[in-house]
Amino acid sequence: MRHTPLHDLHERLGAKMVEFGGWHMPVQYGPILDEARCVRERVGLFDLSHMGRLRFTGADRVTALDRIVTSFVGRIPTNAIRYGLLCQEDGNPLDDVLVYKGEEDVFMVVNAANHDRDLAWLREQCAGMEVTIEDQTDELAMLALQGQGSQATLQACVEGLDLSTVGYYKSGFGTLCGLPGVRVSRTGYTGEDGFELYFPSGEAERVWEELTRAGADHGLQPIGLGARDTLRLEAGMPLYGHEIDEEHNPIEAGLAFGVSFHEDKGDWIGRSALEAIKAAPTRKLVGLVTEGKRAPRQGYPVVHGDEVVGQVCSGAVSPTLNKNIGTAYVPVALAEAGTIVEMDLRGKRQACTVTDLPFYSRTR
Repeated sequence: MRHTPLHDLHERLGAKMVEFGGWHMPVQYGPILDEARCVRERVGLFDLSHMGRLRFTGADRVTALDRIVTSFVGRIPTNAIRYGLLCQEDGNPLDDVLVYKGEEDVFMVVNAANHDRDLAWLREQCAGMEVTIEDQTDELAMLALQGQGSQATLQACVEGLDLSTVGYYKSGFGTLCGLPGVRVSRTGYTGEDGFELYFPSGEAERVWEELTRAGADHGLQPIGLGARDTLRLEAGMPLYGHEIDEEHNPIEAGLAFGVSFHEDKGDWIGRSALEAIKAAPTRKLVGLVTEGKRAPRQGYPVVHGDEVVGQVCSGAVSPTLNKNIGTAYVPVALAEAGTIVEMDLRGKRQACTVTDLPFYSRTR
C-alpha cells in the first residue's frame, strides 16, 4: 500500500488505518459520528494526499481536454474550477474529476483508486497532440479544511491572498505557512464551506501542525475517511464506485450540471450516448430515508412489491438528520419523493421513503 506524507503523523494521533484505493489511510481518529458533527458545527482537517493530481501544459491542452472531459474546459474562466467526468463511448464514466483552469495550465484532481488507469487513458487520448501531462501526486501534498471555522483558521496561516475574495469553485495562490505560490481552492466534499491546499509534500507535517494550532480556538479536529463519506452522502455528493461507475451514467446520477452539450464544445467521448440517455432516461438516483433499525448499505436490494427494482449505492446513519439514509437507483416511475419502497436485508424487508437529493444543504 502507498503512504501519504502524513502517514506517520496519523499513526501518532492514534488513527485507525485502513486500505483505501491502494493507500493506507485514516478512517477515523475517534467516533465517526462525532467527527462528522465537528465538521458541521466547527472545522475539520483532512489529509487528501491520496487523491491524484495531474497538470496539463502545452498549446493543445484545452482542445484535448474538451474532447475528453464532459465539462466545457474552453469556457472555464481563469482560476475557476468545474466538476466533470471522464466518460467512455457508452457514456459511463471511468472517473469523476475536478478541473482547475489556469492561465498557462490545467490542473486536474482524480480519485485515488482510479489514478493509474486515468493517467494511462488520458495519455492515450492526448497522443499526437501538443499536451504534456505531469503527475504531481507524489510531489504535492493535498489537505482540506471544512466547516464554519475553515476560513478563519486558514487565513491565520495564509499571506498574500484574502480568502474572502476566493469564491465557491474558485482558486488562487498565496503564501501558506511561509511557502510561496501555494494553490488554494474553495470546493469541498462535505456540503460545508471549506478549502483545499496543494503544497510540497516535504512540508506536510509542518503545515498540518500549524493549521492545527491555528484552528484550536475554532474547535478544529482531524477527520478521517469514515466521517468524510457520511458528510458527502448527507450532501448528496457521489462517490465513484458507489453512485457512479462503469455501469451508471452521470445523467441518471443527477450530474447533468457537469456535462456540457454546448455546440461550441464540439464532439467528445460519450456525447452521443449521453444525449440519448438525456432524452429518455430509464432510472434515477434518489435518496432513501428509513425509520427502521438498519441503515441502508451498499448492495442491499431495493424492492417494490414482488420486484427487485434496484440496489443501494451508499448508506449511513446521518448524525445531522438523526435518520438512516442512503442512495439507490430506481425506475423513473418510482423516483418521485414520497414513494415507499423496501430494502431487503437477507430476506427481511424494511420500508424506505424515496426523497430528493441532497439530504442536507447548508445555509450559504
